[in-house]
Amino acid sequence: MQNEDTPMRIRIDVDYPYPSRLRSFAYTLLGVKLGSGYLKNCKTIARMVNESPEKVTAYWFFTTKTLPDQQLLALMANSKHEIGLHVVNRPQEELAALESATGKKVAYYTIHGTARLFGRILWRRKLNQAQAQIPEGFPLKSLHDYPTTAIDMLCCTHPADRVTEMAQEALAKGQVLEIHPDWLFQRGTINPRGPYYPVLRRLLNVDRELEDLEIRKRRFVKIARHQKEYEQTIFPSTQFIEKLSERNIDIFTFIERRWCCATPNPPSAWTKTEDNISLLKVTTYNNWWENIGKKTRNMVRKAEKSGIKTEVTEPNRQLAEGIWKIYNETPIRQERAFPHYGARLQDVENAVMLSAQNNIFIAAYLQEELSGFIQLTLGDKIGIISQILSLQKHFDKAVNNTLLAKTVEVCAAKQTGWIMYGRMGNHPSLDKFKESNGFTRYPLTRYYVPLTGRGRVAVKLGLQREAKDVLPTSIKNRLFPVYNWVSRKRAQL
Repeated sequence: MQNEDTPMRIRIDVDYPYPSRLRSFAYTLLGVKLGSGYLKNCKTIARMVNESPEKVTAYWFFTTKTLPDQQLLALMANSKHEIGLHVVNRPQEELAALESATGKKVAYYTIHGTARLFGRILWRRKLNQAQAQIPEGFPLKSLHDYPTTAIDMLCCTHPADRVTEMAQEALAKGQVLEIHPDWLFQRGTINPRGPYYPVLRRLLNVDRELEDLEIRKRRFVKIARHQKEYEQTIFPSTQFIEKLSERNIDIFTFIERRWCCATPNPPSAWTKTEDNISLLKVTTYNNWWENIGKKTRNMVRKAEKSGIKTEVTEPNRQLAEGIWKIYNETPIRQERAFPHYGARLQDVENAVMLSAQNNIFIAAYLQEELSGFIQLTLGDKIGIISQILSLQKHFDKAVNNTLLAKTVEVCAAKQTGWIMYGRMGNHPSLDKFKESNGFTRYPLTRYYVPLTGRGRVAVKLGLQREAKDVLPTSIKNRLFPVYNWVSRKRAQL
């Protein structure tokens, strides 16, 4: 967020009308509109500017091939937007065409330039002419006179967090931020520009409901889910779905948190599938202790007799060092390759500190050494075990059992209600451990909301689901040894 006294100015050069380069080239060269999506990214940016609580002015520069349609003009009908001319070849003629199409008096201009031969042919420019010449006495003021920082170019080589910092520094110096709508969500191959939506969202302080969105490509569709769907109740509103469509998401999926609140009146267009989690209802610690088996109680006592002490601990460098040692103790855990093996201490420390806001770390110590830990994420009426790991050299001391016992004690004291420990059915030995500690398989409904034609086809064919969720348990159990072997071999390679 920029300083309140420093207005945000954004220069938007609208070179091409479509997110698709091929369709843009066809329209620029032949004047043929191919399907919908004309100025789609521009409309997304205009909507973001309108919703922004920041003091911002967007300077839009259009060519005669990207003249705003009525929908975009309606979005720009307020003081946050200024329409300008992006000069291609004939400044005077193009200015007259833009003012006629928009019904507005234009005050600023920028110059469209291209260093490539193909671009000069596409824009019907002389082969030795990189950009148009502005005649003397041209009535518009050039925005090239202002220092500018191109955030779409920075996003090609820097992470979003760093580009956001650089953009804020530029704004503090009074600079103008420059973007091209083409690269809002995509990366250039020849053109060195990258997707800048995350940066623009943070600068404008909008779309906060999309912050925790996870997007994955599965086969030919993009599927989005909320990373906190188990922690808080998700019910996609019409506005939320429209924003996902702007980002070219094909399917949105979320779960019904039936243990605390059912999904009210889901539309018939949403597809339902059965999913599950391992869940433990928590009332009191004593109640849990009485309901687990004698063997599990003996394992907890064994850990205590072995000198294992558990406590809630603050996330700090000492904890991070202990976790780092556990990560790098062995490359194989539970017969599979361990993904955190080889992690750097600095990365572990950063992850621990970043997760401190909504997480509790429960640590098990043998004397001064961290022998195991649980990372517990606290949500609405639920505590979620994100990680539970211990040193294999202390396997005989039942560290994980006493960690779970401490977790139940903490959640009972906080009146969390429920504890979630992953899913059931994808790891037989782990499933047995969960069941011995009181967790049961809790069936729930997963909804899939198709947003595009491709999404509807994928959902109808069942292509949105992973193979492990479709295979019968009898077949999966036979494949586990093969999967484990492949996992270990890949890690060795």
